[in-house]
Amino acid sequence: MNKQIYLAFINGHFPPDWKNLATDLRHCLPFTFEILSLKVNLRLFHSADRHQYHSTLLLGHLLKNLPEQGEKIIGITDVDIYIPILTFLFGEAQLNGRGAVVSTYRLNTVFYGLPRNDKLLYDRTLKEIMHELGHTFGLVHCADFECVMNSSTYVENIDLKQAFFCQSCQDKMGITCDKRTT
Repeated sequence: MNKQIYLAFINGHFPPDWKNLATDLRHCLPFTFEILSLKVNLRLFHSADRHQYHSTLLLGHLLKNLPEQGEKIIGITDVDIYIPILTFLFGEAQLNGRGAVVSTYRLNTVFYGLPRNDKLLYDRTLKEIMHELGHTFGLVHCADFECVMNSSTYVENIDLKQAFFCQSCQDKMGITCDKRTT
């Protein structure tokens, strides 16, 4: 598999200490990752009633910005995202599709009134990116609570997961994960 996946940091929110993100993703996903900085007018997706951003609309915009040579694009934003039937989302993806979006807003310990923890934010974001990319490759939620494809209703669910796919999910994708920790 030689697929080009773009990690699109929306409005330049790429923390310098995240330079290993593509490498860490490759431990489990044998693809080429490229980092983009993408300028997006987020006001187009803002709900004044909810004080959040509609992730499906944002995802549609991301797909319009997928470079021609790209197989998939995943947007990474620091704004709070939602879909109308849920209070909030950590991320959204097209099942068997080409795009996904992840929000770091509720992955950040500061949101919960706790001290800033950059390592935990990075680990949570890595897992959510892998989770949403798993959906783009056709994976659905997994019953294995340690699998990155396990559903996450709360941030604590993310903390329980490992940053790799379980053996069953690996088999479905036809990949093998290098289970090094980040």
